[in-house]
Amino acid sequence: MKKYGCIGKKLTHSFSKEIHARLVDYEYELIELDEDEIADFFEKRDFEAINVTIPYKQTVMAYLDGISDIAGRIGAVNTIVNKEGRLYGYNTDYYGMKALIARVGLELEGKKVLVLGTGGTSKTARVVAADMGASEILTVSRRKTDEYITYEEAVGLHSDAEVIINTTPSGMYPDCGSRPIDISAFDRLEGVIDAVYNPLRTNLVMDARERGIKAEGGLYMLVMQAVVAVEKFLGIEIEKKVADGVFASVLASKENIVLTGMPGSGKSTVGRLLKLDGYGFVDTDEEIEKRCGCTIRELIETKGEEYFRELESEVIEDLSAHSSCVISTGGGAVLREQNVRSLRRNGRIFFINAELSRLRATSSRPLSDTEDKLARLYAQRLGIYKMTADAVVPDMETAMAEAEYILAKRTELIV
Repeated sequence: MKKYGCIGKKLTHSFSKEIHARLVDYEYELIELDEDEIADFFEKRDFEAINVTIPYKQTVMAYLDGISDIAGRIGAVNTIVNKEGRLYGYNTDYYGMKALIARVGLELEGKKVLVLGTGGTSKTARVVAADMGASEILTVSRRKTDEYITYEEAVGLHSDAEVIINTTPSGMYPDCGSRPIDISAFDRLEGVIDAVYNPLRTNLVMDARERGIKAEGGLYMLVMQAVVAVEKFLGIEIEKKVADGVFASVLASKENIVLTGMPGSGKSTVGRLLKLDGYGFVDTDEEIEKRCGCTIRELIETKGEEYFRELESEVIEDLSAHSSCVISTGGGAVLREQNVRSLRRNGRIFFINAELSRLRATSSRPLSDTEDKLARLYAQRLGIYKMTADAVVPDMETAMAEAEYILAKRTELIV
């Protein structure tokens, strides 16, 4: 008998199993089902309790003996408990969404809210917004209907919206470069909620934060809905501090550590000393050399710096789409805004602030192969390194000391 698990069509990138493992000690399976397997699965009722994800949150309702009031209002179920052979459905996404909005510090009372998307999570967002007192809730779709407005109408007629909640897959891995809407037209915007949790920070979230607007992605929602699901599964109550601790541990297990700094500042050395379970180390310069089949010096000498920078951006975008990595970047990686954005999607940036006196010009680095070139680069880049970093690592006596500083600072930033 499958006691606990999650059913869906594609679960390759699901975080559910590890979140449940951090919350409680039981077997939790990821069960991929095609549409024609759903009826047989529910006829057998061979489980204690399950979660339900895309695309079956509405499909499963036909097989249930009862649903909660909230699930009924939303019209979708993501948690099912088998009570002596009778199946009861709940919607714990509702509680996850409320918890995420509270975490961001948004008040929806009397606010105009745009909900992007029309699927199950959109229905959840609309019910949550209504329950939190929003004065107007508009659903935005690619196609206009009596119920939905278009994105063009959202920008042209409703630019006074104060909260945007994205429930579309726009910006979700592997389509990390997209965004569902341009928020620059919304001059009264106070907050952005994005249900996408992979990557950790979508372009939409980063757009908002760059404008000083409160914003966060969907990982906290995912963890908090799982907390309520476990409570339903086992009939227990989980304290908020325990739930927040699980969120912090999940974030810490996913978030990349990105190292920036001058050539020769010791990024690769420090990076290899950052030993974390499940983490791999990658060096963007080494990856560039693998792809071009030559050294970086040879690449720049034969094809020019601009070609090198384009390839560097391509490599950074590819590597940054993954999680649980320590990424050592080239000295000029932060010169392009697109690189910084890519690195921030799943990572936190640590600038290794090695003093100029510690740096050495080498022939392998054509842009800093003399002391004069190195000094000029240092003067040009120091401010950019500091501005783009989440934390500055002071010049310390050993690489190990710097690695220990990064790990301690990272824990502080995550909490």
